Amino acid sequence: MEKSIIVAGFGGQGVMVIGQLFSYTACETTDKYVTFFPSYGAEQRGGTANCYVVISDEPVGAPKVEKVDYLVVLNEPSMQRFKDAVLPGGTLFINSTIVKNVPDRDDINIVHVDAGNIAQELGNPKCMNLVMAGAVIGESEILPADNVLQTAFKKLGAKRPEMNPINEKAFNRGLAIGKAAKKQ
Repeated sequence: MEKSIIVAGFGGQGVMVIGQLFSYTACETTDKYVTFFPSYGAEQRGGTANCYVVISDEPVGAPKVEKVDYLVVLNEPSMQRFKDAVLPGGTLFINSTIVKNVPDRDDINIVHVDAGNIAQELGNPKCMNLVMAGAVIGESEILPADNVLQTAFKKLGAKRPEMNPINEKAFNRGLAIGKAAKKQ
């Protein structure tokens, strides 16, 4: 099994956090091979950012791929740039709070995640990335959900443990959305 992911959005939306969360979880809690390849646009909050993650049972040949199994889009410019990168049969996860232009493709699964509004409802807009991460894990099952959540506690909660309850709620809300999308 080899699965590839692109996560794309604005700097400050937690794009790299999602990719690192998947990468750390794969490295530290499974016997999978993983690569993480970050790419930054403008070196400031608000510039574009994306990352490539490949998780595999075998050593990974190249960290950057042209076509992916899963695409996570957090903003409109990223949708325009990467909309054709999803392989037929793959899944596109859209932050539907912001992204309104959805590609007209019937060969992929499209999961709408109202991540921005869910994060606002939970009281912290910064946890939007965990809502999206939960949706990816719920639909794809590429990593055990409990492992991803424990990695989030370890990596994100180390400096701010008071955020763990909100982060857990955000992840679980996304997880439920992803699981519901998988059933369809």
